[in-house]
Amino acid sequence: MRVVIQRVSEARVTVGGRVVGEIGAGILALVGFGKEDTVSLPESPAWKKMLDKLFNLRIFPDGDSKLNLSLTDVVGDLMLISQFTLYADCKKGRRPSFTGACQPYVASPLFDRFVDAAKAVAPGKVAAGEFGAEMHLDFTNWGPVTIILDSDDM
Repeated sequence: MRVVIQRVSEARVTVGGRVVGEIGAGILALVGFGKEDTVSLPESPAWKKMLDKLFNLRIFPDGDSKLNLSLTDVVGDLMLISQFTLYADCKKGRRPSFTGACQPYVASPLFDRFVDAAKAVAPGKVAAGEFGAEMHLDFTNWGPVTIILDSDDM
């Protein structure tokens, strides 16, 4: 599992011209699953650690403009977007290979479970894109702050 976290002042996702989710200040997280991820991933320590990092990384400024506060501390919002392209392999040629990405029939329920798990502990609003849809994201990266998490590193 890979998650790319971006601190944002706002974010919106549209599908087919309709807004399916929007948030204020918080985190936009692109979430991807690899072919080694299985339906048992939500019971793993790595899953719990990824959620913990998402909510408790100190990437928000305190009163002294130091990055000392977490999404939980600032009661920020969260937007989750499924993103299989986080597993792109660009080693050969000019067309990325996505053979390292999880099959959609496994990834879709994993994404849904991740959204549900996030909603259960989120301090603020949680919004999500639509799995498998062509989505348009509009967001303002605040910082910029962008961090990559990989369950292999947990």
